[in-house]
Amino acid sequence: MNESLKEQSPGKNVVPFVLSLPNDKIKHFPILNSTQSLSMKSALITLQPGENVGSHNTGKHEELLVILDGIGEVQAEGLGRQKVVKESVVYITAGNEHNVTNVGSAPLRYIYIVSQID
Repeated sequence: MNESLKEQSPGKNVVPFVLSLPNDKIKHFPILNSTQSLSMKSALITLQPGENVGSHNTGKHEELLVILDGIGEVQAEGLGRQKVVKESVVYITAGNEHNVTNVGSAPLRYIYIVSQID
């Protein structure tokens, strides 16, 4: 680990890694957490048809959604309701109330990545 990274993260041993994602049976699969990254958290989310994650606000975190499979709808302040499909990417600003809903007939799989702003 380079010296500047050690200064930013005292006591953390952050190292690169490769991870295989599970099938569509697992609703929430953590990818990154505070012990693996300096500022990012991430997970794979699988929503069955009709399910949603629930309206929420990520506070001081901006969020990126990467849609892997399925058809969904993202509702967010300033965005309205937007259809999302495989290979869509959605950016949500910090402090923005939002929700993701599976509006298709197959599982909706996406990865969220959040990072705290200063």
